[in-house]
Amino acid sequence: MNTSTPTQNLMAPLRIGDIELDVPVVLAPMAGITNTAFRRLCREYGAGLYVSEMITSRALVERTTESMRLITHHETEKTRSIQLYGVDPKTVSEAVTMLVAEDRADHIDLNFGCPVPKVTRKGGGAALPWKITLFREIVEAAVSAAGTIPLTVKMRKGIDSDHLTYLEAGRVAEGAGVAAIALHARTAADYYSGHADWAAIETLKNTITSVPVLGNGDIWSAADALRMVDETGCDGVVVGRGCLGRPWLFGDLAAAFRGDVLKAEPTLGQVADAFRRHAELLTEFFESEERACRDIRKHVAWYFKGYPVGGDLRASLASVVSLEQLDELLATMDPDQPYPGIGAEGQRGRAGSPKKTSLPERWLDSREIAGAERSNLTEGEGDTSGG
Repeated sequence: MNTSTPTQNLMAPLRIGDIELDVPVVLAPMAGITNTAFRRLCREYGAGLYVSEMITSRALVERTTESMRLITHHETEKTRSIQLYGVDPKTVSEAVTMLVAEDRADHIDLNFGCPVPKVTRKGGGAALPWKITLFREIVEAAVSAAGTIPLTVKMRKGIDSDHLTYLEAGRVAEGAGVAAIALHARTAADYYSGHADWAAIETLKNTITSVPVLGNGDIWSAADALRMVDETGCDGVVVGRGCLGRPWLFGDLAAAFRGDVLKAEPTLGQVADAFRRHAELLTEFFESEERACRDIRKHVAWYFKGYPVGGDLRASLASVVSLEQLDELLATMDPDQPYPGIGAEGQRGRAGSPKKTSLPERWLDSREIAGAERSNLTEGEGDTSGG
């Protein structure tokens, strides 16, 4: 790892309830990504708060096998952070109550930012704050059930540019007693396209005065994180797609916020080692080498972005079936190949283009939620977790 330009921002520790983070960085929940294995890997490089994949409240209350596995933290995860999704205040409250009563979490986050159609068409994720009364009921019920455990919310700007919700939702969440509010500065309709509207983060920060406001969107490097803080005044950053295949980004972020001079520029051999470590941790998490190898396949393009790894080798890595085969493939690489610079930088993960948000029928007719709508939401809530 090499060093480069110095940083300029020294920030005070970030407090989320009784949790103090000396580095104001949060790993964003990402379905199929932020399981225990990836969280542990990121922790090995840096510091911050590392949040679980999205867990469906109904599935948790029903104690499905998958949900119970997803909320299990490794013993090294000292601040256990879980994100919940739900559309029914009672079910969300029951899920939070369970986590607290069974001592399974030190921090709970509520998802109001997911733009995926299977979530928004049920009125969940980024669609839900439009029904402001329902949003208030869910947040108030969750905060009450959490007790002394800090509860936060993560949301988007709104459904689309004509149906923005983040300022009103932010005020409601603040009034309900949340410990922090995170804003992904895109609408649901934006999906992951274009550029995040950091000005919205600044507006929310100027609106919310009693709890931290965290910014999310287009943080591809530590320099981006510092710039977001400078431009918006936010109290911390939430990093999602920027760390895909780059767990060492958390080391960069920790160094930058502490004012140190450090930027990871890993050789191909160092990248291969991280990739292998990820596969090893996945094997432990899934308790299955075969399943771990299936899962690590989707990370190939992210880890080796910009590096001189040929198409045939990439294809072989993307169909690997055992750790032994993985070791054989990685051994064919030249470990001394240097960091490729700009080729390994920048955007990664899904982007796409704006799209019309899938919503329940007549969802936009009113900000309130009728009795029939409420029943349909409760019946339609999915029972699966992790996306």
